[in-house]
Amino acid sequence: MTRPLVRVAQLGTEGEPIVIIDQAAPDPERLIAQGCAAPLERVGDNYPGLRAPVDRRYHDDIAPLISAAARRVFGYRDRLTFDRVLFSLATTPPGGLAVAQRLPHVDTVEPGGLAMVHYLARRDWGGTRFFRQRSTGFETIGPDRYARYLTALSDDLARVGDPPPGYIAGETPLFTPIGHVTARFNRLVLYRSNLLHCAAIDNAAVLPADPATGRLTIAGFLSAA
Repeated sequence: MTRPLVRVAQLGTEGEPIVIIDQAAPDPERLIAQGCAAPLERVGDNYPGLRAPVDRRYHDDIAPLISAAARRVFGYRDRLTFDRVLFSLATTPPGGLAVAQRLPHVDTVEPGGLAMVHYLARRDWGGTRFFRQRSTGFETIGPDRYARYLTALSDDLARVGDPPPGYIAGETPLFTPIGHVTARFNRLVLYRSNLLHCAAIDNAAVLPADPATGRLTIAGFLSAA
């Protein structure tokens, strides 16, 4: 069995760490097969594609890696809970994105939140990009920054207008990239949920609706203390 390869990178002026784990799952082919069989459907308005819950066995397989990173990199030692773990298949074309999907986002502003993306596609359909808000300089959005972030974003959009249709490709009038994780088969990236980010999808690509060939990932949302 191939051992996972773990490395840590620090982003931007805030020096926020992210963890990149290659060869993360012991049997990624099983995960792809499960993703192909999963009842993928639209879930809410945030994710630009289809989702379905992941088998509990995945939590058990990946928990030792995530727990070690939560302790060593993020300093959490008492508790780690998988709140939601979802197969995710990006399918929305650039012209079909809502305004919120054309902007970076955070998954939660509350302390203790962690997020992960586990890439399962053999082709690079796009990784994950991280951002700084230009007007405030914020790269992470905690409870103390949330109101100011939203006010600045509203003012910025009123000043320059909505972003054009499409996934964020890089520099914009409102945000500047501070890091990019390239998608690679069986690679996992773990980061705090309050870090501004979005999927780094090529707007020229035609995203397949087939999980066997498309941008299949597993997205995880965790709480730690």
